[in-house]
Amino acid sequence: METWAGLCPGLHLSLGIWVMIAAHTLQHATAGITCASCTSPVQLQLEELLAMRTDPTQEPDTLKNIRVEFRELGEQNTGVEDDNDGVSVEEDALRSKEESHRGSDEAGEPEKAEDAALRRAKRSGPEFAEFSDSEHGRSGRAGVDARAPEGDRGSLFDGDKQGRSEFRWNRDEGGRADNRQDEPKISSSTFSLTGDSAHNHAVVYWSGQNSSVILILTKLYDFHIGSVTESTLWRSTDYGSTYERMNDKVGSKTVLSYLYVCPTNKRKIMVLTDPEFESSVLISSDEGASYQKYRLAFYVLSLLFHPTEEDWALAYSHDQKLYSSLDFGRKWQLIHERVTPNRFYWSVSGLDKDPDLVHMEAHTPDGNVQYVTCRAPMCTEANRNYPFPGYIDISSLVVQDDYIFIQVPTSGRASYYVSYKRDSFIQIKLPKYSLPKDLHIVSTDEKQVFAAVQEWNQNDTYNLYLSDTRGIYFTLAMENVKTTRGIGGNQMLDLYEVAGIKGMLIANKRQDNQVKTYMTYNKGRDWRLLQAPAANLDGNEIHCILPFCSLHLQLQMSENPYLSGTISTKSSAPGIIVATGNIGAELSYNNVGMYISSDAGNSWRQIFEEEHNVWFLDKGGALIAVKQPSVPTRHLWVSFDEGRQWTQHSFSLVPLFVDGVLVEAGAENQIMTFFGHFSHRSEWQLIKIDYKSIFSRKCTDEDYDTWHLHNQGEPCVMGQKQMYMKRRPGNYCMLGKDYSRILSAESCICRAHDFECDYGYERRSDGNCRPAFWFNPSTVSRSCSQGQNYLNSTGYRKVVLNNCTKGVKEMYTARKQQCPNRPPKGLLLTTKDGKLTANLGSNVTFLVHLDEGDSMRTNIQLDFGDGTAVSYSNLSWTEEGIKHVYKSAGIFRVTALADNTLGSDTTTLFLHVTCPVEHVQLLAPFVVIKNKEVNITAVVLPSHPRTVTYFWWLGNNTEPVITLDGSISHTFSMDGMHTITVQVAAANAILQDTKTIAVKEFFKSLLLSFSPNLDEFNPDIPEWRQDVGRVIKKALLQVSDFPEGQLLVAVFPGVPTAAELFLLPHKNQSEGRKKSEEELEQVSNIIVSALNQNLVEFEVKPGIRVIVYNTQLTLAPLVDSNPRHSSSAMLMLLSVVFLGLAVFLIYKFKRKIPWINIYAEVNQEKEQEMIGSVGQGDSTPKITLSEFSTSKELMEKEVDARVKRGVGNACESTREIPNCTSV
Repeated sequence: METWAGLCPGLHLSLGIWVMIAAHTLQHATAGITCASCTSPVQLQLEELLAMRTDPTQEPDTLKNIRVEFRELGEQNTGVEDDNDGVSVEEDALRSKEESHRGSDEAGEPEKAEDAALRRAKRSGPEFAEFSDSEHGRSGRAGVDARAPEGDRGSLFDGDKQGRSEFRWNRDEGGRADNRQDEPKISSSTFSLTGDSAHNHAVVYWSGQNSSVILILTKLYDFHIGSVTESTLWRSTDYGSTYERMNDKVGSKTVLSYLYVCPTNKRKIMVLTDPEFESSVLISSDEGASYQKYRLAFYVLSLLFHPTEEDWALAYSHDQKLYSSLDFGRKWQLIHERVTPNRFYWSVSGLDKDPDLVHMEAHTPDGNVQYVTCRAPMCTEANRNYPFPGYIDISSLVVQDDYIFIQVPTSGRASYYVSYKRDSFIQIKLPKYSLPKDLHIVSTDEKQVFAAVQEWNQNDTYNLYLSDTRGIYFTLAMENVKTTRGIGGNQMLDLYEVAGIKGMLIANKRQDNQVKTYMTYNKGRDWRLLQAPAANLDGNEIHCILPFCSLHLQLQMSENPYLSGTISTKSSAPGIIVATGNIGAELSYNNVGMYISSDAGNSWRQIFEEEHNVWFLDKGGALIAVKQPSVPTRHLWVSFDEGRQWTQHSFSLVPLFVDGVLVEAGAENQIMTFFGHFSHRSEWQLIKIDYKSIFSRKCTDEDYDTWHLHNQGEPCVMGQKQMYMKRRPGNYCMLGKDYSRILSAESCICRAHDFECDYGYERRSDGNCRPAFWFNPSTVSRSCSQGQNYLNSTGYRKVVLNNCTKGVKEMYTARKQQCPNRPPKGLLLTTKDGKLTANLGSNVTFLVHLDEGDSMRTNIQLDFGDGTAVSYSNLSWTEEGIKHVYKSAGIFRVTALADNTLGSDTTTLFLHVTCPVEHVQLLAPFVVIKNKEVNITAVVLPSHPRTVTYFWWLGNNTEPVITLDGSISHTFSMDGMHTITVQVAAANAILQDTKTIAVKEFFKSLLLSFSPNLDEFNPDIPEWRQDVGRVIKKALLQVSDFPEGQLLVAVFPGVPTAAELFLLPHKNQSEGRKKSEEELEQVSNIIVSALNQNLVEFEVKPGIRVIVYNTQLTLAPLVDSNPRHSSSAMLMLLSVVFLGLAVFLIYKFKRKIPWINIYAEVNQEKEQEMIGSVGQGDSTPKITLSEFSTSKELMEKEVDARVKRGVGNACESTREIPNCTSV
């Protein structure tokens, strides 16, 4: 989450509002709050959020340039400077000398260096060169160094913050403007930056008022290696007439990358070296005249100066560490590691108690994100605070003005929280079904929050919302505001806040597949179309009738800050709006012209037929226009009558390819500077222009006139009548620095248009606010207790900062009423993190919410479902949450009950308390009978009753069988080898085990035992059992000529060591079944004879031989899948009796039968094992695993076996059974 509302540090500029949204697609949209500021990242990443910084040093009336960008949650933008409070603002302007076009013979050559300031543009062709180079895969914006931090910006060429312009015109010089008088000569001087012709980047910085110092840092940025290879630092002390090369002062071999100027003391300058060569900082305290170098132990990616303390700064490093310096960069101290880029803020004066407090977003070692605060000099773990108790989404922390915003991670919908004036966080309330995919804070500077929301059903448009003073309750201001894709794949929201006129906004709205321009004078309460001019430049009448035809404006801001955007206003010139636009039914980028309004948008005039860059001179008293820089020019146009008449002036003898203009570098000296080149191979040309000579004199009182702000004749705007003082059109006088703009502001009587719909209400076609279908207006806050009063909404609320009085104010203002006594209703029970799962032994915090009812007189009972419950006398005791620790795993029914004398309400939550799965073992027979049902069991340790999900893949099935039970039955219908896989999912863990079984129509099996010395070498792991089984098989093959593929040996887990031998029939049974059975019987007799004679043995270690025995308990009959109908009933009865007797003996003397413990041992490995057969024929007396192999018995026998081995306490064994209930 991020907001973009703030003043450009050190710029003294008012661009207006523009919102840049990094390109994103619906399927990847991620809800998040972002913020915007004048400075923006150089290379925009998709859905990347950059933080806002506010500059306290700017003029109070300077309008904030707001830019909103998105990123994927979890992606970092290293190397991009944050919009920092007070970071000096040198502006990188790109020029691409080799790739720029200076003549028609190079029209087809692509640009290759686009990511910086002072660009050399293509000089021919119908359009200005694009700011991205697809050939090299680069994207960026003119005016910003692709690697430079956001604070790395110089003074803009205007008192306004500028934005991107669509450069579409390339016509002859002169346009349609009138030349009303002979051209007076203006004073100019040219300086060439000799030796820098190869440098393709430049950073320009003017120190500010009462200073004649201008600094220029030129750099050669190598796009192939991605770093600066050469640099030159220039310094002027005479407003740009001459420049001195400063390389000897900083070190002739030192390569400089970024330049910062302290916003609170512009004499202090920091210059960073390029980290590819060295990591150092050069510090100057005399406006760059001399420097001291200090080595750094880290690479600085961004700097943030303190808004009031000139020596305090924060530095963000390449390895995500945050450092602080209290001596202007001479010494640095680590504050915190794993800090999110652009998510750190200094304290806000008047709100934070400690001036050295730092707000930041930091990552925990396990990957979660927290909001952390601490004091810069003592930010140890013990001194850190966590204002929001839970985790937050990455890149969501925004500290701005009176507000702090965060986004909380949820499994479904996005949840946003706000803290007003450092109070506790409260969830932001948007209309119930807005369901935002993205939320972006546009501004917070007028005692409310202005937000742009992309709702669930929007793709390329956003809705605008306004909040109450606390930033909690939001109401709709405009729907479907258009976005346009800009340079580098980013999107820009077409919204502009007019400087100097409070509450006036211009927006482009998409409706019925058309985009139209609307404007509002009361913060979005009412919108209307723009009336087109009555005539064009030739004086021909324009027939344009509302609402079918109107004037539409382009609201994009220039990517090159040294060129004006498509719309410009200035707070010192209220009511004057200059913009690029078209006349028609909808917004178009063809047949555009330049238009101006002198009365705050009530009427418009066309001033040029082509696009021009237009800036304000003399505190807005004059306008200067220069054609778009597609062709060289030596003329500029000046108007003293708000664009009605224009005079032409020459600023150079040789036509200049203008890369940018620095306007009012000497604000009190009427100086501006043109940057450019005479040819595509020339040096940088800096032309200083002193335009004082175009003024005849200083203005006197007789030169001013009054102007009343109005909205189509309505004098009351934002609840007051405002009267301004303006210079009379045509007076060629220079304004004084004490020029006053507003003469008077008189409050008006309140009327309906001074009130907007309150939260939960919507404006209907008749203009009245009615409750939305989802809103219950009779709902009274639960904090309203009997005997107290509350404000009952009328459905309206006064527009924030509206100054009207009396009138309908009482009618529309919320009325004070006594809190009623009412029964509890709308009881809601949730966990604090919004999840329905918890880890065993962790603290679970339950939150109880009551929509209606007297919270002070309502009892709350909470049953945790594990035999414990708590009770509270009123709801206030539960505000911090109710904590509980579960001591066993399972699914618990948690019930909350709220009751008072008038009634009760109850709600239930089912909480899954899980313990991580540590081991899973699949128990399945090694050989099974075809078409006979077999039981397969997965043993999970520790046991997870009702909290484990089993996924079974049986044979060749492509889809799993999902069960909540650890056992499953299955019938195999085909001969061959089949694979069984089980996955066990519990909490965030998934474990897997796999077994391979043989499916046959019949087979023979023998149980094997071994001499006791084998147990000494049995580590009881699957690999060992597989190796021993292979050795046994090899030994058995030596005493018989039975085919190797038909003989299988499975060694059982546990000790004493035991195994089972399987004799399988040949795959090809064409010779007849009877013969195959006789062959198996014959081989079985041979093997039994060899075993009885101790002829089968193997060597487990040199000199240590192990003898294989036949376990006499097993009769080893032939196992068959077909019933023997010829068997007598007596034989069947004897078989059953024998089987029962065998089971009884095994159960009674199970610890004394050597091989029986093989079924009790449970190995904790996941690999394939061989387990004894099950599912034998009904007629066989053979004892099978399925008769005593439940998971409970298996674990009991595991413990018994370990006790027998002398382990003692099983919980102390290295192979103990995990116990998750011992908390």
